[in-house]
Amino acid sequence: MADDGKSLDLLAIGRSSVDLYGQQVGGRLEDMGSFAKYVGGSPTNTAIGAARLGLKAALLTRVGADHMGRFIREQLVREGVDVSSVLTDEARLTALVILGIRDRESFPLLFYREDCADMALVAADLDEAQVRAARAVLINGTHLSQAGVFEASMRAAELARASGGKVVFDVDYRPVLWGLTARDLGEDRFVAHEAVTAILQRVLPVCDLIVGTEDEMHILGGSTDTVAALKAIRQRTEALLVCKRGPQGCSAFPAAIPDSLDDGVVGPGFAVEVFNVLGAGDAFMSGFLRGWLRDEPLERCCELANAAGAIVVSRHGCAPAMPTWTEMEAFLAQPERPFRLREDAELEHIHWATTRTGSYDQLMVLAIDHRSQFEELAAELDAPLDRVSQFKRLALRALDEVAQGDRQFGILLDGRFGFEALAAAADQPYWIGRPIEIPRSRPLEFEASADVATEIAEWPLNQVVKALVFYHPDDQPELRERQDRQLTRLFDACRKTRHELLIEVIAPAGMPVDSTTIARALDGIYSLGVKPDWWKLEPADDPPAWRHVAAVIEHHDPLCRGVLLLGLSQPMETLLAAFEATAGVPIVKGFAVGRTIFHGAARAWLAGEIDDAAAIRALSERFSRLVEGWRRARSGVGRAA
Repeated sequence: MADDGKSLDLLAIGRSSVDLYGQQVGGRLEDMGSFAKYVGGSPTNTAIGAARLGLKAALLTRVGADHMGRFIREQLVREGVDVSSVLTDEARLTALVILGIRDRESFPLLFYREDCADMALVAADLDEAQVRAARAVLINGTHLSQAGVFEASMRAAELARASGGKVVFDVDYRPVLWGLTARDLGEDRFVAHEAVTAILQRVLPVCDLIVGTEDEMHILGGSTDTVAALKAIRQRTEALLVCKRGPQGCSAFPAAIPDSLDDGVVGPGFAVEVFNVLGAGDAFMSGFLRGWLRDEPLERCCELANAAGAIVVSRHGCAPAMPTWTEMEAFLAQPERPFRLREDAELEHIHWATTRTGSYDQLMVLAIDHRSQFEELAAELDAPLDRVSQFKRLALRALDEVAQGDRQFGILLDGRFGFEALAAAADQPYWIGRPIEIPRSRPLEFEASADVATEIAEWPLNQVVKALVFYHPDDQPELRERQDRQLTRLFDACRKTRHELLIEVIAPAGMPVDSTTIARALDGIYSLGVKPDWWKLEPADDPPAWRHVAAVIEHHDPLCRGVLLLGLSQPMETLLAAFEATAGVPIVKGFAVGRTIFHGAARAWLAGEIDDAAAIRALSERFSRLVEGWRRARSGVGRAA
């Protein structure tokens, strides 16, 4: 990319909404019973797509001072989009869109946008320094239906050009948002209208790149003949014109318009099954900009655009379907690919693993998800079980005292005794894990519903599903097959419900263990196609064992988040020694320890021997010892290196 003094690649301006996507496919919107919540709005989608492809992207929009507005801002931050110009409108609500997938050609849309926040955008909302810092400003056609947004878009375009930036125009024509169709016809993509054409054409003289479908070129050019429309557009602008042609790819026109679309610079499409066209155009734009803003050849820009669009049409959702650069490279490197692209397990895994929220160089977790142990302790002390729930709230407070808001900390809590603590943890920045297994079950069984996906579908998306499995590679075939089926079901459920998965593996008592046992267990689980985000393993002081584990993970899933060490109720000094032994293993990211930390305090508190403050202090002190020990071990490795 040229060293032009610009600190930002793209500033997208305009719509930002929440998409509520029907989760049932192949029926009427009236018959859909549940909806997935995603960020939406064309420029917002493009900003996210651009950020995932490695561009520095920002968004200028307005959102409401409401839950949906906060969701949009938080998700943009997670995606790496600059939100300094995502403004809060105290007087209006965030826009909503309800969408469905009826079939491969019909995608019902309802826009809830009357007097919504982003429609109130005005020129005064512009941060002129940010506009000047951008290599390109993206404006969108549909939003130009609002006078204030039109003025803001034109002012941004003028500032960008005056400071050496480019202006990108996504025609993005939605007739319903111009008041040209009934409100329930949001999916209609073309209605001829001279006044709309006149408004859109006012933008043409300031544009450097214009992208649209054939229908969108029709409204922009004022003709339903695509070539004639393009020639009419060319009379008003010297911009690069890119016409999206669906499965045929695209045609780009840097100069005069020929008499056939095929005589332009043609970027061939990719043969994939269309599952959902919504969002594909925004993906196309982000892919094109990845090349165009880096001065790639026009043919390469078209290839990236078509690839991004092909990936997104194969998936549910708009913004969440956008590919990452790692994913794009993998897609383009494939010598052949399945027509039903969403069945490409490796590509889907790369997408999942490269779009997960946050990264963890290390993670220190207070594990207090125990259930049977607390039941036994309460029974021994004749303490009511509701006291266990209260103690877990104290544990969360102890974690916070040590972590002080540091996102490299976390907590494991169950939904039975830890429900109130889980709810309280939702307002804090920590990693949260939650168990799904029935304690001590072997073969593995799940709590609550027999359908594990039905159960975890009710869990918030920021809760990592944790499953403890007593697993040995030399288990009897019938036992192993049952456990493998459960792990496969769980992994599939987690991916479908968009939850991360942590698998805790403990070798069953009484079975032989050597330096290859756990590695062989992980290898067996990976062979099922199960790729958990995290592993939780015993803290063995056995360097060859860790080399084997690391090799298996690297071979099967180099994108794995890492390994956390469990405690097994071992003495503090034993765990500290284990930290020293494993801190130099890169795949080991930290620990998730429970009884070593809480058992003594829990016993004393449940027995009424100490009060809340003393319990919190005791928990904090023991947790702090492990945190300090882990950090000391890691820093020692760094000094040695």
